[in-house]
Amino acid sequence: MCISNRRGVALAGLLLVSATELAAAELDVRIEPGNRTLRENIENHIGDLGDRDERELLRYSRIAREQAQKALQALGYYNAAIDSEVIAGEPPRLSLRVKPGPPVRLRTVRVRVEGPAAELKSFQNPQGALEPGTTLNHGRYEEVKQRIANQASRFGFFEGRFTRQRLAVDPRENFADIELVFESGPRYHLGEVSFEGDAPFDADLLERMVPFEPGTPYDSEWVAELSQALQSSGYFEGVRVDANPANASEQRIPVSVLLTTREPRTLGLGLGFSTDVGPRIRLDWTRHWVNPQGHSYGAEAELSAPRQNVGLWYDVPLDPPLTDKLRYAGGYQYEELGDNDSLSRLLTVGPEWHRRLDNGWKRVWSLKWQHEEYRLGDDSGLSTLLMPGIAYSLLRSDNRIDPNRGYRLEFELAGAKQGLMSDADLIHANAMLKGLGTLFERHRFLGSVQLGANITDEYTQVPPSLRYFAGGDQSVRGYDYQSLSPTNSDGDRIGGRYQFAVSAEYQYSLTEKWRVATFMDQGNAFNSADFPSLKSSVGVGVRWVSPVGPIRLDLAHPLDGDGGVRLHFSMGPEL
Repeated sequence: MCISNRRGVALAGLLLVSATELAAAELDVRIEPGNRTLRENIENHIGDLGDRDERELLRYSRIAREQAQKALQALGYYNAAIDSEVIAGEPPRLSLRVKPGPPVRLRTVRVRVEGPAAELKSFQNPQGALEPGTTLNHGRYEEVKQRIANQASRFGFFEGRFTRQRLAVDPRENFADIELVFESGPRYHLGEVSFEGDAPFDADLLERMVPFEPGTPYDSEWVAELSQALQSSGYFEGVRVDANPANASEQRIPVSVLLTTREPRTLGLGLGFSTDVGPRIRLDWTRHWVNPQGHSYGAEAELSAPRQNVGLWYDVPLDPPLTDKLRYAGGYQYEELGDNDSLSRLLTVGPEWHRRLDNGWKRVWSLKWQHEEYRLGDDSGLSTLLMPGIAYSLLRSDNRIDPNRGYRLEFELAGAKQGLMSDADLIHANAMLKGLGTLFERHRFLGSVQLGANITDEYTQVPPSLRYFAGGDQSVRGYDYQSLSPTNSDGDRIGGRYQFAVSAEYQYSLTEKWRVATFMDQGNAFNSADFPSLKSSVGVGVRWVSPVGPIRLDLAHPLDGDGGVRLHFSMGPEL
């Protein structure tokens, strides 16, 4: 019994010692008058007090006051009064009482860049970050120096140095003077680009991916763009670009690229869902490179209840090969339109010439031959059209997946001439405009306009794939997919000559990933060029920002007709 009591007392003592060791000392900093920035800087400088007891805190208090003084001076306060006190307790507390006094202010600021960099408009002088009359901040002073050094490194002034670095502080008069002089030295240039590794491609193809000519003034953005171009080509698994100024000769830097070729084939499977087409499956198979010239080909298929299609393509890279290509494409599509009122079996084949213009627009010339078997209500027919066309598109945004601001423009024009492998004279035109803006980080405004027209004197010869049907997730929400359409005498939806749809949406960001939305849509498909009778809807929704873009869930109520609230689900970037 006695032994047990002793063991119990010993165990209790160990627990008490352990609890005491775990109780970390606390730091209490008070600024008079209050200044959160100063308090946080002092706390960061002093750091964790650990498990010091009252006696150790007394010995440490002098060091703590010195650390606090450095923290205050870093923010321009050189005449602070600091009192310390150790307060007993569990845990003990080190209390600092700080009266910062008046700050040191900048009197004169001279930041100068000399040499060739001074003539380069892209090389910015960051003197504006150090305005006379503002409080001295040592961190901002070092930041200005670092920004100058970083720019010198980016633009190839590798021999640049500060010939003058002067920060003079007079704590008695509470002013400071700054003088920085940076001599840039000569600007280096990019030299020849050499390729190494297991890349089985012609040198001409690789050279066409280089975005600069030998002798171009050095800019690290050129090096990054070269790396990005090679990585996005789809040919390589690994890309390493080396442009080391230590290897320069006569201020020309040779560029060495080490390439690792990717596996030539990939197979992809995707599952999706939208309230327009329901569940869908997408398959794609790609042969990323076929020969040393970088040709590629592939197949893709999409299967859903109202639409099934399969397509084949063969790409020939042009110059530059990342943006310009000649594509030979063909495909077959079966689609039920207007809720089974119309259907289409469509075969297409023809070349496309893709080019990105210097102003950022993407242009596609095409020559498409299409043969379509269709049914429009009780009528059926065959249509053959040879349609040369041109399309332009432009996307400007601050983020590809989830932008905060930007716009998208798309224009498409195609035509057919009866007798030239076509059954009818036809001009087919489409336009789409989308815009997104964000105010005060949380308030997002999204708008879109869609226009479409078929110009022909033989509208009965226009197949369903070229007619217009409105309604659904991407058109006028609140109405069934493709339910807005002219009808025949039997009430069958047969598609319209024209289409117009407009949408306005407001979103409020609750968190970084979640948003609520309210919207109004208007639109219709119609046959008269006079101002049409538009169908309207209003609704609310939620948005969750996924890695592939926002996932949208909407409840929309049509304002025309007897329909009730309709659920819409869709996903993808908003521009």
